[in-house]
Formats: sequence, structure tokens, C-alpha cells
Amino acid sequence: MVVAVDRGRWGCVLGGDPGRPIVAMRARELGRTPIVVGDEVGLVGDLSGRPDTLARIVKVADRRSVLRRTADDTDPFERIVVANAEQLLIVVALADPPPRTGFVERTMIAAFVGGLRPVLCLTKSDLADPSEFTAQFADLDLRIVLGGAGEPLAPVTELLQGSVSALIGHSGVGKSTLVNRLVPAADRAVGAVSGVGKGRHTSTQSVALALPGGGWVVDTPGVRSFGLAHISPDDVVAAFGDLAAAIEDCPRGCTHLGPPADPECALDDLSGAAGRRAAAVRHLLEALNANDPWA
Repeated sequence: MVVAVDRGRWGCVLGGDPGRPIVAMRARELGRTPIVVGDEVGLVGDLSGRPDTLARIVKVADRRSVLRRTADDTDPFERIVVANAEQLLIVVALADPPPRTGFVERTMIAAFVGGLRPVLCLTKSDLADPSEFTAQFADLDLRIVLGGAGEPLAPVTELLQGSVSALIGHSGVGKSTLVNRLVPAADRAVGAVSGVGKGRHTSTQSVALALPGGGWVVDTPGVRSFGLAHISPDDVVAAFGDLAAAIEDCPRGCTHLGPPADPECALDDLSGAAGRRAAAVRHLLEALNANDPWA
């Protein structure tokens, strides 16, 4: 598993053991194949992990999930943030700075489409009541946990135990504080896994940190924008099984936003829980359509 990337060198661990990371380079036959944190790779060469040794990455396994973003909604270049994560913790402060609904919706879209389970992790709940903000996502079956400095950590650690989870959030929301609580030796761990060559973990790189009780958290860089140029409305709806079946009856080119834009959208025929979920997903589609990656 790749746990760090720095200037043409990859930090990897064998068998999930974070104790002795292996520094590797990409084999020439892989060309410019992208290799990111979370990728599962095949290594040859010196696998001892001793200082000044170097292995080679000769294979990248198929990814089970991918979290992607673009710089903005017109940028054709996709940036892979992390591979093979099972969950995405969207860390949001309830105040100072105030929560941005658009950012949550956009990262949720990227998670749903990329095969990750989104989780809303709220901080600074002592400054604002979370109920009003979380009510906006009630029909999306979104897991919500409190992860502020003053909150018990057990609900978060139980959620993350034994899995690979990525954390994402704007600067100032308490993501680094949460990481340091989850991995008390985070600073030392970062030095161990990302000391590839002369490099070190910076705010521009993701790094995977081993949880004390098993599992990994991938600390991603603070983001200013989250573009979704690579995602279509069909991609979003397809992430929900009951809605995916319904839109098979939509006319070609339907954006699934409903009247007046799409008067024949099949989502209008749904009722009950599916109808409420369709309405909630349309809010996601509006965020996708807003072309505002800095939301």
C-alpha cells in the first residue's frame, strides 16, 4: 500500500505494517502511470526498508474506489486525491468558519461517484447547534458524527476502525486537530512514512497514517476549491440504486433537475422515501450545476 508520495518517490508498507516503510521508485515500464496514496502496488528489489535502499513499483492494482477532483468545473485534468479508501470524512466546522453547504454537497458527490461512503464530521459544536445544518442532508442516508476537540473521540474511532478513510476539509475547521487526536504520534508517523529521499509531508501532499487500533486515515491537503468537471448528472444519480433504476425512463439528455428544465424527468414519478431522496439528490445536482468549485 502506498502511504506517501514525494517528488518521484513513493513510501509503501508491506502487509499493512507501518513500522518499516519501503521507499520505491516507479519502474520504467509503467511510464507515467499515476500512483497515489492508497494504491496497492507490486514491488521488486530491496524490500528491507533499511535507510538508503530503493525498491521498484512494477504493478498498480485495479482501484476499488477513487476520490477525484478538478481545479474547477471547466478543468479537464482530474487529480486523484486518494485511491481505495472506503470512507470520506468531510470535516466541517459549525462556526468560525461557518459551514459551506456547497462544499459538503460537492465532496459528497465526489464520494458517491467514486465509490466511497461519505461521512459528515462536525467540529465546534459548542459554538452552534448542528441540527439545522444537518437537516439539509436527512434524506441522503448520510452518517453524521461529532469530531470537535471537546467531543468524545470514541464514535469517530469506532467508525474508522479497520478501514481506510480519507479526511477532507477547508483550512481552519479542525481537521489537523482531529488527525492528531486519532493518531497521537501523527508528527512522528508522518516523518516515518513520508521521509522518502529528502522529502517530507507538506500541505500539498496526502499521507496515510496508521490508526493505533487498526485501519488507516489519509490526511489530505486543505482544499480551496473542489471542481467536478469529470462528473455528469447521470453519475450522481447512479450512486443511488432506487434512483438509478428510475432514470432509465428519462428522455435522452435529461439533467434530472425536474421542471421546468426537465418536464419529463422520471424522478418526478417517485414518492415516499424514494421521492424524498430524489429531492435531496436534486440539491446535489444543483450544486454540480452551479459551477462554483469554491462553494
